Amino acid sequence: MTTCKAASPAEALLDALPAIPRNGDGPVFAEPWQAQAFAMTLALHEQGLFTWTEWAAALSVQIKVAQSAGDPDLGHTYYRHWLAALEQLIVEKGVTTPQALHEHADAWDRAARATPHGEPIYLSNDPHQSERHKHS
Repeated sequence: MTTCKAASPAEALLDALPAIPRNGDGPVFAEPWQAQAFAMTLALHEQGLFTWTEWAAALSVQIKVAQSAGDPDLGHTYYRHWLAALEQLIVEKGVTTPQALHEHADAWDRAARATPHGEPIYLSNDPHQSERHKHS
């Protein structure tokens, strides 16, 4: 008798995307944001926002766009393409808008610049954060 173990969402994703940076233990992340982007992708898939086929197609498009713009595809930009694909899908699925993504990225950038070196970055550090709450 053979027992088949169901693949976890992470294992299914790794199987669907063989080019993902990984070692024998699983995916490899150079920075925390990469792991967070990976985890968000898994969570949104588990919620049924997109299929693995849709995900693979979106990631493939982003990689091709980057390569045509001169990305040498050495692996260090892989999760930038990953994040761009995730952003593309959540816009296409109506979860957010390009403008909202841009505004949120700007707010994080301002928060990072306003945060002392070595301290955690919080969105509340955005100097414009209090202005937004005044107008809400």
